Amino acid sequence: MNETIKTLLNRRSVRTYKPEQIKDEDLQIILKAGMYAPSAMNQQSRHFTVVQNKETLRRINETCKVIFSKSGNQRFEEMAKSENFSVFHNAPTLIIVSGDEKAIAPQCDCTLANGTMFLAAASIGIASCWIHALTQINGTAEGQALIKELGLPEGNKIFASGAFGYNASELPIAPPRKENVVTILK
Repeated sequence: MNETIKTLLNRRSVRTYKPEQIKDEDLQIILKAGMYAPSAMNQQSRHFTVVQNKETLRRINETCKVIFSKSGNQRFEEMAKSENFSVFHNAPTLIIVSGDEKAIAPQCDCTLANGTMFLAAASIGIASCWIHALTQINGTAEGQALIKELGLPEGNKIFASGAFGYNASELPIAPPRKENVVTILK
């Protein structure tokens, strides 16, 4: 089995990170992989916002906590009550992928770029985790203020984000894959 396939099959979402920041050269590799991900009609409509500043990460977390607590979703509200709430699992790097809402398929473009960055990170020993929660800030006043502060391009919406850092625990074992999920027509 080649290294690419091994990375695809062995990558896992990590929710416990070491506090040390990832190296700049590794961050650039991850971002380049995201930029080279396929996009609808090659529009490349996504934008990558990297957050490594601890105070900004704290504000993002607090904004998400407020939004979760008012969400009407019982699970989110319970999560927001936790003293240790961290929407991005205390990872030292958060990459937000936003896309131009007027593009052909911005949600697909952004999520594909996010997944490509996860695989690139895994291939160089950096852990990651999909953070869907940030999409919740798009439709709130608190979230819009944060989006402005983060400098997302005008007309962009957050479609994906990911936590990145060095794993602080054992990699989880993959749960069994569901059966009967493939149909082949020849």
